[in-house]
Amino acid sequence: MEEQVSSPLGSVVGGSLTEGLEIRLHPDVSVEEMRVGRFLVVKGTRSRFFCLLTDVSLGTSSNRIISDPPSPEDDLLRDVLAGSSTYGTIELSPMLMFTYPDGKKRLPTEENGKSPLASFEAQTSTEMELLPVKTIPSHFSQVYEASEADFRAVFGWEDDPTRKNFSVGQPLDMDVPVCVNLETFVERSNGIFGKSGTGKSFLTRLLLSGIIRQQAAVNLIFDMHSEYGWEAMQEGKGVNTVKGLRQLFPGQVEIYTLDHESTQRRGVNDAQPLFLTYDQITIEDLRLVGQELGLSEAALDNAQILYSEFGKNWITQLITMSNDDIQEFCEERQGHKGSISALQRKLMRLEKLDYIRPACAHNYIDQILQSLDAGKHVVVEFGSQSNMLSYMLATNMITRRIHQSYVKKSEEFLQSKNPTLRPQQLVITIEEAHRFLDSATVQQTIFGTIAREMRKYFVTLLVVDQRPSGIDPEVMSQVGTRVTCLLNDEKDIDAIFTGVSGGANLRSVLAKLDSKQQALILGHAVPMPVVVRTRPFDHNFYTEIADPDWQEMSDQELFDTAEAARSDLGF
Repeated sequence: MEEQVSSPLGSVVGGSLTEGLEIRLHPDVSVEEMRVGRFLVVKGTRSRFFCLLTDVSLGTSSNRIISDPPSPEDDLLRDVLAGSSTYGTIELSPMLMFTYPDGKKRLPTEENGKSPLASFEAQTSTEMELLPVKTIPSHFSQVYEASEADFRAVFGWEDDPTRKNFSVGQPLDMDVPVCVNLETFVERSNGIFGKSGTGKSFLTRLLLSGIIRQQAAVNLIFDMHSEYGWEAMQEGKGVNTVKGLRQLFPGQVEIYTLDHESTQRRGVNDAQPLFLTYDQITIEDLRLVGQELGLSEAALDNAQILYSEFGKNWITQLITMSNDDIQEFCEERQGHKGSISALQRKLMRLEKLDYIRPACAHNYIDQILQSLDAGKHVVVEFGSQSNMLSYMLATNMITRRIHQSYVKKSEEFLQSKNPTLRPQQLVITIEEAHRFLDSATVQQTIFGTIAREMRKYFVTLLVVDQRPSGIDPEVMSQVGTRVTCLLNDEKDIDAIFTGVSGGANLRSVLAKLDSKQQALILGHAVPMPVVVRTRPFDHNFYTEIADPDWQEMSDQELFDTAEAARSDLGF
């Protein structure tokens, strides 16, 4: 079926491959209709260019018009000048191009009164290929609005059986889905950025739902503010709430909590308590939370001496030591009494963390690992333990252990080449990511290791942050796909475009986003940068994405499902 194609909007009058194209709008096109972030198409002689609108400006044919402008009441003179003496211009950044493989055939010309673009969808599926932009169209090439066929050719469709596509939203001026390839998305570490209140949590919940629905990976989500596992408040909507992942996918998502009472007060009856022990804490974990605990480098150096003497039980031994014991230890092992005494006082703060026990009969990290191995998605809630000390300590402890397991399983798979031993791709979601990945600590944390490894051991990160400038530049350069809401700080905007070719042309696009439900997506999982109105996380979304029985399952049924899953795992 042929598609109705709009009239041309303007003509190419200048530009370059690096600086972008300058377009002069036709007289019948209002400059006020042109919005930054809009998706337009330029039809060249041999290729068709997909472009992003990055700037809008006004031009005149003579400075005399500016020095003596018509009066506000003189509509006739303004109409006479419009289009010839005064005109609008736009700047386009070419992102992709469709061309014939031999580079010789010309695009069709107008025939029988039909637009040359009407048969584009058939052409792209049979004769043309999508390529990076390495040239530009000639002077006076015509600019058109992008059609639905254009978007399908570039971003695909959710119902494509050959790809795990997922719609994250729509273009600013069209009702057509923009899809992310989730298989490609989970291959590398990714980021969701934006200042406070711009909808990062909703975007995160949206993408996590897509990963679960499309079975692209298993998720381990460190839910600092209890926003992803169970229902959460909808910002600016009174007392309205949005569903959590456990409610939408009751048979696939498990919730673990470091504060069982808090989780139960929120109505979550099937969450599993999570406890950690002193012997699971390493010096690397303490180094990460050194600022929160007030630990000096000298104290950490002496921690290494204690570990050499007592092994993994060193914290338990230190907390129970008297002053005389410390004095005797320092004399025998050349420790510094002042530093060890200070370390003891600081570590006594850990006794106030309800989820940390001196010893525990059951290994809860192993239980999480077994859930992930069984294909379950795990949400770790913090409840009232959502301070930075608890979040950073518990997250690092659990992730380090899980990464070690994945390294071992990956090495066994690579040695045997047995497909049944291939680990499931794992995506670990962390909030306040700059606290784990800043330049001062990134070399010493497991998260820096994972970010640099990309998907070597089948583990990647999904980082959620409002301060991307706080993340180490080397790590930012490894972030494959960046989903960015509005940012105002220049340093944060600069950080988003670290390692991105053509980032200068996209800065104005990012700066002009609305504060709600708009995001710029660029990187590995999309063929070109695109601005979208993000998909609403509402009842229609629940119906489209969730398990078919999500509405019918009562709290008791959810509890029974969780108990059955635990029984299957041997607990």
